[in-house]
Amino acid sequence: MSKPYGLRLLAAGAFAALAASAIPAHAGLFDDEEARRRIELIKQELAQQGKDNEARIARLEEQIRNIGVVELLRQIDGLNAEIARLRGSIEVLTNQNEQLQKRQKDFYLDLDSRLTRLEGGPAKPAGAGTPSIAPPESSAPPASTIQASARPATKDDQAREIKAYDAASNLFRRNDFASAIDAFRAFLKDYPQSPLAPNAEYWIGIGYANLKDYRNALATQEGLLQRYPQSPKAPDALLAIAALQAEQGDNGSARNTLEDIIARYPGSEAAGKARTRLASLRR
Repeated sequence: MSKPYGLRLLAAGAFAALAASAIPAHAGLFDDEEARRRIELIKQELAQQGKDNEARIARLEEQIRNIGVVELLRQIDGLNAEIARLRGSIEVLTNQNEQLQKRQKDFYLDLDSRLTRLEGGPAKPAGAGTPSIAPPESSAPPASTIQASARPATKDDQAREIKAYDAASNLFRRNDFASAIDAFRAFLKDYPQSPLAPNAEYWIGIGYANLKDYRNALATQEGLLQRYPQSPKAPDALLAIAALQAEQGDNGSARNTLEDIIARYPGSEAAGKARTRLASLRR
């Protein structure tokens, strides 16, 4: 074998060995890139999944907050309804309390009048406040009968008298005006000398006024003034007459009556009301 041929064989062998050794290295290089690519994909998937989870958590938190707001609003509505109910109850109780206090005041004033009469002193005025409209024709006995002397009333008589007056007053407070009129008439018949007779007649008149029977209402108040001109109910009777006159469109007579109250009873509660009503009529 010649020398150049041997050298060629040696070179070919070396090249083959070099090529064989290069194949595994190239394969390893591709394996690393694939792994890195897959890792990157996994990272991206994990990142996207994290974002999706955060979005879902945010939606859940919002739903939870909304549920809390709705429940809070529901509770607020319930509390407002309860407050409204309590306010209504308070108004009812306040009204009932005012009526009870007024009834107690009337009762004790009536009782004081009877006790004063029993003791032989002058009777104190008793009765309720002034109404806005007038009452009816009374069946009270004439003044001569009322002013006649009578035997002193016993405690049982006084108790019956108070009970009769209170029963009539209760009917009036229940707006049963027809029955109240009958009850007050019966009271006047049974107790003609009672210091409450002017009050009973006055409320008879107010009962007629509420029944729109203005003729009897006016006649009753005028009868009260004739029979009991010195009664504390006289100013109230005049005030009721003025209201009746105005109700029937007779403002001229109403003004005259109101001016009469102010002139005759300047310091009375009725006079104060008369001034207010007179100013209203003059507008």
